[in-house]
Amino acid sequence: MANHSGVLDFEIIGFPGLNPKFEILVSSVLFSVYIMSLVANGTVIILTVNKKNLHQPMYAFIGNLALSDLLFDTITLPKIIAKYWCGDGLISFPGCITQLFFVHFFGIVDSFIIMLMALDRYVAICKPLIYCSIMTNKVTAILCYIFWFLAAVLNFYNPYMIAQFNFCGNTIKNCYCVSIVMYSLSCTDISTVLQVSFTIAMFVLLVPLSFIIASYIIIIKTIYSSSRSDSWQKAFYTCTTHLLVISLYYLPRVSVYLCNLFRVAINADLNILILCLYTYIPHLASPIIYCLRTEEILKTLHRFTKRENYFRGKLKPRVGFTRQVAAF
Repeated sequence: MANHSGVLDFEIIGFPGLNPKFEILVSSVLFSVYIMSLVANGTVIILTVNKKNLHQPMYAFIGNLALSDLLFDTITLPKIIAKYWCGDGLISFPGCITQLFFVHFFGIVDSFIIMLMALDRYVAICKPLIYCSIMTNKVTAILCYIFWFLAAVLNFYNPYMIAQFNFCGNTIKNCYCVSIVMYSLSCTDISTVLQVSFTIAMFVLLVPLSFIIASYIIIIKTIYSSSRSDSWQKAFYTCTTHLLVISLYYLPRVSVYLCNLFRVAINADLNILILCLYTYIPHLASPIIYCLRTEEILKTLHRFTKRENYFRGKLKPRVGFTRQVAAF
């Protein structure tokens, strides 16, 4: 790859206009976000894998989303934290291409998984009598495998083409390697690559979003028409949980695309801040939202913590025995 690019290493800058005295503060915030993401998403993954009562389609999708978010944060955050803490902002050309691949790959996976969650809610609310025969665990697993594979296929074009570029610079004004920054560093004509890349980006963003919007229009109509039923409140409660996650993932992304489409100038540091907000905040917020607003996960988590506290209490030595040992 180095022969194609003429560049052996790239330097990740992070926020280019950041005052050095705020670097520790910013990196500490990023470190805190990473630790909280590890704990929150890791907890969701452990619960959905180990607890049999959560071996259901909806919780399988939640677990896949948590896994994708956790891996994304692990691919990106340690490097930018190391840059601010240790001054280690260099990343090799193959390492940058690898990071770029996984950044876009997990972004596409998130989009597809959220679409599958909308599909699950649609079938559960609009086709409740045949839900168990349609959304089986086997079908859920197959759908997840298909869309993880499809995300890898759709994402192959960008890293492959970028690996062939000749670069005029090696400074990445971002927190991680991303295609739009790599395009700006290219010395060659990339107009065709940009068109194909934009088409792929619109496909992975707008197709799932269109499906989600259409499914929720039908869901809201169904809930409204059955508002006299006792189950409508539970259905609406579950939908609001999912809609919160959808809003966190899609609204900022659509806003950024609209700004780019209408050529609205955004300050470089502000642009990176917006990118970090719509990338990392959903990764941290979605598992917390599901744990707090999904009754089954909340009950499972409560039983799990209660059981852990029980065993810890059993392992503590008795007071009388401790006193006897001390007296002896």
